Amino acid sequence: MKKVMAQVERVAASETRVCILGETGTGKELVARTLHEKSPRAGGPFVTLNCAAVPAELIESELFGHEKGSFTGAAGRHVGKFEQANSGTIFLDEIGDMPLTMQAKLLRVLEESEVERIGGEKPIRVDARVIVATHRNLETLVKEGKFRQDLFHRVYVFPLVLPPLRERRGDIPKLVETFARQVCSLNGWKPVPFSPDANQALQAYAWPGNVRELRNVVERVMLLATSGEVDLQTVQLAVPQQVSGQAGSGSLAERVQSFERDVILAELKRNSNHITNTAKALGLERSHLYKKAEQVGIDLSALRSSGS
Repeated sequence: MKKVMAQVERVAASETRVCILGETGTGKELVARTLHEKSPRAGGPFVTLNCAAVPAELIESELFGHEKGSFTGAAGRHVGKFEQANSGTIFLDEIGDMPLTMQAKLLRVLEESEVERIGGEKPIRVDARVIVATHRNLETLVKEGKFRQDLFHRVYVFPLVLPPLRERRGDIPKLVETFARQVCSLNGWKPVPFSPDANQALQAYAWPGNVRELRNVVERVMLLATSGEVDLQTVQLAVPQQVSGQAGSGSLAERVQSFERDVILAELKRNSNHITNTAKALGLERSHLYKKAEQVGIDLSALRSSGS
């Protein structure tokens, strides 16, 4: 990561197009934002578009905009992402999922620095640095005819490869510490340290969802922690199948129900069986908590004597 950040520092100040490569959850958007913030364009807008999240029939309008009445449902003028990013940076995430027809139109924009709104009568000049990212192998997509070679050469100028978390396990304890501090600050909780065994268990996990998954697990662990520190048992409760190495048994519904039961019981213990506080901590209404507890086999009525 030090090598990656050194590359970020080197390329940020230029107008060079950067292609960020890495698995889902490795922090591609965070790197793109850092490139923008360290660039001369930092005072301008940073505009993002996830190419995989926009339906094919809407992506042209999202990128280039449209005029009122240009198609059914176009009730007014819409300014596209490229115009929004003028004098700043546009980040096209998951560009490997962009439809081929749209790739040809994007290529023209990159070549001419002009966009044309759907239904527009003249092109509009735009000045935006383009950063792209993908979890796919673009070179393979080019060979398969799924990504235009000319567009590849336009966007694949300076590749930045983000390593998956499993290849930098030594960073995990520091990331855990950072995320735990963030979670505690956000919720007004007292910081709780992680035991050596807990950190070792987290380092042993493969992390298919990378840093994003780690952040979610840390929040789950902080919710489940019931003592003065996060121990191995709490980590195993948060990611039981993966960390313990056990395959588990039963249907998906049964396993989900078992996990929900464990979470509710842990939160009840954390709140000394106080029903209202437990419901609030879990983001539930009291009535919903009673219903969910009944579904997973917990008798909350028997706990009411301990607090309500």
